[in-house]
Amino acid sequence: METTAEFEKDQLSAAQVPLRFRPRVTIGCKTDIGCVRENNEDKFEYFLPESEPMLAVRGLAFLVCDGMGGHAAGQIASELACKTFLHAYLNHMSADPVEAARTAVQHANRFVRDAASAIPERRGMGCTLSALLLVQDSAIVVQVGDSRIYRLREGHLDQLTADHTFAEELVRGGFMDRETAERDPRSHVLTRAIGAEDAVDPDIETHDLKAGDVFLLCSDGVTNLVSDDEIAQLLQLPPSQAAWEIVNRALVAGGHDNATAVVVRVDALESSNGASNESG
Repeated sequence: METTAEFEKDQLSAAQVPLRFRPRVTIGCKTDIGCVRENNEDKFEYFLPESEPMLAVRGLAFLVCDGMGGHAAGQIASELACKTFLHAYLNHMSADPVEAARTAVQHANRFVRDAASAIPERRGMGCTLSALLLVQDSAIVVQVGDSRIYRLREGHLDQLTADHTFAEELVRGGFMDRETAERDPRSHVLTRAIGAEDAVDPDIETHDLKAGDVFLLCSDGVTNLVSDDEIAQLLQLPPSQAAWEIVNRALVAGGHDNATAVVVRVDALESSNGASNESG
């Protein structure tokens, strides 16, 4: 595996992308097997480079995957997807983080699919993938599946990702209202997943980044049991406490699935001229 030092030398030196903004963040993470499952198929990772070349083109990377498949295959799928996505993203030749992220999703998809076809017990395994990339003064959101990314800004909560489920597709197409969709037995059937098909089309969107923004990456073991109103309230806590409280709410509400929460608070955006835009 190529190291980040090799990456900086081989790719970033040629890119010559200046570091205009350096996000300063505080992070809180929590994952739990839940009250019913026998293993945890959720996986989270993050990578925080310190060098200016890496920060300029790759930024800070956060990732949540939720596996599916029997015989612990879901756990393997989410592990493989996390590792492969981060490695491919960090070592991509392009200085464009969106291009690097899109290619990294395809690498993760191919790796999981190949691993599933190699071992009969792992056939059909796959996972969701939700990534948050804080690059300069932008927040890039990468989505496959029904894990979610939220942003709390000035007390207002926005869901930045769309669920790739059968019911959600019907809602977006105008064929079913949301209340009916939430009761539909097909509501959690995924229409896109890592490892499900030979290729996958991720949703990738870029948002502006401000000091004071608080992001939540979480699996559906959280969102199926914790309301948006509760999430908005809990994200006002310090990140570590927020992550623990969010997962605990899911457990208290039944904990019928693995539950994972990664909370990222943007404390400041430091500009290259030495100025710092800090949250209040």
